[in-house]
Amino acid sequence: MSSVRAFSLRRILPSAVFDQLGSVMRQTVQAIAEAPLILTEAVLPANQRPLGQVERFIAVISSQFSGLLLAETPPGKAEPLQNQPIDEVLPAHDVLRWMVCQVGLTFDVNEIATFLTGLSRKLEDDPLAVSTLEQAIQQLKPNDPTVQSEFTLRLAEVLSVALSVALPPSEDGSCDLVVAAALQQQVEQERLLNEVTTQIRQSMNLPDILETTVKQVRQLLQAERVVIYEFHPSAIAALGAHSKWTDKAQYPRTAYGRITYESRALDSLPAALDMEEGMQCFPDVPNYFERYSKGFIQAIDDTEATFALSPCLLKLMRRVQARAKLVVPITVQKELWGLLIAHQCAGPRHWQDHEKTFMKRIAEHLAIAINQSRLYTQLQQQKQMLEQRVVERTQELGDALIAAQAASRAKTEFLAVMSHELRTPLTCVIGMAETLLRAMSQKPDTYTLQPQKQQEYLRIIKRSGEHLLELINDILDVSQVEAGKTILNITHFSLSQLAHQSLQMLREKASSNGVDLVLDLRLESSPNHTSSEEDFFSADRRRIYQILLNLLSNAVKFTPAGGRVILRVWVENNYAIFQVEDTGIGIPANQHTLLFQKFQQLDSAYHRNYEGTGLGLALTKQLVELHGGTIEVESTVGVGSIFTVKLPAHPLPASVKEKAMQIQASAVVSRSKSDDEAVTINHALLAGGRIILIEDHEETAMLVCDLLTAAGCQVIWMLDGLTAIKQIELLQPLLVITDIQLPGMDGYEVIQFLRHHPATKDIKILALTARALPEDQEQCLAGGANAYLAKPVQPYQLLDQVSALVGAT
Repeated sequence: MSSVRAFSLRRILPSAVFDQLGSVMRQTVQAIAEAPLILTEAVLPANQRPLGQVERFIAVISSQFSGLLLAETPPGKAEPLQNQPIDEVLPAHDVLRWMVCQVGLTFDVNEIATFLTGLSRKLEDDPLAVSTLEQAIQQLKPNDPTVQSEFTLRLAEVLSVALSVALPPSEDGSCDLVVAAALQQQVEQERLLNEVTTQIRQSMNLPDILETTVKQVRQLLQAERVVIYEFHPSAIAALGAHSKWTDKAQYPRTAYGRITYESRALDSLPAALDMEEGMQCFPDVPNYFERYSKGFIQAIDDTEATFALSPCLLKLMRRVQARAKLVVPITVQKELWGLLIAHQCAGPRHWQDHEKTFMKRIAEHLAIAINQSRLYTQLQQQKQMLEQRVVERTQELGDALIAAQAASRAKTEFLAVMSHELRTPLTCVIGMAETLLRAMSQKPDTYTLQPQKQQEYLRIIKRSGEHLLELINDILDVSQVEAGKTILNITHFSLSQLAHQSLQMLREKASSNGVDLVLDLRLESSPNHTSSEEDFFSADRRRIYQILLNLLSNAVKFTPAGGRVILRVWVENNYAIFQVEDTGIGIPANQHTLLFQKFQQLDSAYHRNYEGTGLGLALTKQLVELHGGTIEVESTVGVGSIFTVKLPAHPLPASVKEKAMQIQASAVVSRSKSDDEAVTINHALLAGGRIILIEDHEETAMLVCDLLTAAGCQVIWMLDGLTAIKQIELLQPLLVITDIQLPGMDGYEVIQFLRHHPATKDIKILALTARALPEDQEQCLAGGANAYLAKPVQPYQLLDQVSALVGAT
């Protein structure tokens, strides 16, 4: 037989006990495997014996449990018992004593494989048997811990009962008593291990498992105290880096851990629960942390003798009255988690090997429970986190749904308002234009329309068209700002001029509504009544003008007749501040948050009483923030509202600033004409000039031709670009006006052709397009056009631009 160390059991036992052990092995493997391999000496031919001194054997092989039980000739017997008549060689009272054998039991896969290999040599004449044994050898692997524990428990019970009944007494009886006591203790150990294992499988409550375990271990070992010492997680790294401290100044200032569970035999013993060791004690033990991490078991029979040269540890042992102690490390996933410690308090104690082995197995099972608890805790945390994420995501989806529904309702309301805003002026335009056409086509005696009425109709048509253009521009501006495509054109301008121009633009509307417009300029003026340095400001003038128009227009719209609208302007700490105050209807406090949202008007009643799309203030806020400024509102229902805009100055080159300061405020006047004014402009440079117009839209072409012809120009109209480029070289006009959206060859291609052809490269080009976005203007100018106008074309703008281009020729 192989090395004794590989066998879990090797004793002289009655043959009947061998049979009982074999039965337990069969029952164990048959309970866990459907078709286990069970081999006995019966598989050998009648004339063959098992290996060496082996007389009988039982081998069981399965994926979860494998074992080998052998019965050998007892020591001192030269010949097997079955070959000698027992009654002939022994007295009758010794027959039972000699009906024994040396029983060996092993679960070591190498020992079992070696035995099966030797067995296959004896069965070499049976290829099927040899193949079966080879497959069994390949199947061997360490036993399942749970199955092994259950088998060991049953094994100990069988041995205990069998020995107490079957063994005849020895001459002095001492050997039998020792064997029986050892077997009984082994039974109790296996029972405790089985209970711990069962509790670990059935419970996730680690504190209950640890508390129960220390009580049962103390009772089984008959120790006076059993504790669990748990390391602080933060101390693990420090201990790993400094397992032996050489410089006492480097001692950690906190304890490495504390006793977290305790079981005492007597209440009179000092309690060690929650006790922390002296911070300077552990460094006195050389490399203790490293040794514990590798599974070192420390058995101290007498602490007084062992710690005679370690006053700190000796003092600690005396404090808890620990005269002997057994320390076993608890290692979880290769990390030292804590220590399982047994104390003997009454006096010294010699710790047996089986006690050390038992404590080690308990520590291994506790490590499984601790790791299982960690995994369960992590799982619960992940579950809670996922549940929280689900709740948050559900809330987000719910909020998004509500927001989408609100946005849908807002857009639906906006479309309804926009439809009203568009259809109202269109009704005037279409209806009054049709009325004028009808009056001119009918005979005077059947239908007449006075000239004054015709002029009024034309003014209304013009005003309605301008209103439609404002709506379209607001929508384009909002989309440009949201898309991040709006670029500020920083210039140096006069705040007072801008304020006057803004009020002048709305003065007629305010007058018709019975509202008084007031300007409160709080700017310093120079001695000669020109604009002071404080009056000049650096920002995008056109956008600030748009901000003021929106605020003033709203104030005028919502202020009843007899009310007042005040525009205040001042400069403070390099900020321009514009304040629009009205005595209008006011805004409820709970509706202030809706003021600057797109597609929002405060109340459906406003839809009926006041025109508007709900875009004006949203665009105003976006333009203010684009400048890096702020806008605030104060309002009281029935009293009025105050809108305050605060805009920072933007940097401007010094040369531009000096030039701007030289311009007097009175010299810069924007072109602003009322509906009653006639446009009288001197365009002498246009007389006799030849201009080619490329436009496929007949009405637009008619407007441009009539305006330029009335100014004295010779206009040649062409419908497509391909025809035009053939005639331009021959006609050599002063100016080419081309639409960008042309059929076939578009305006960009026309411009590029003219710029690259030697005969036409110097001709002035004016681009027209219905696309009024900034990038369209940049594309036209970059493509070679000298100037750019967006449709609808204002007559005076067209004449000014044509005059400027022709005059520069």
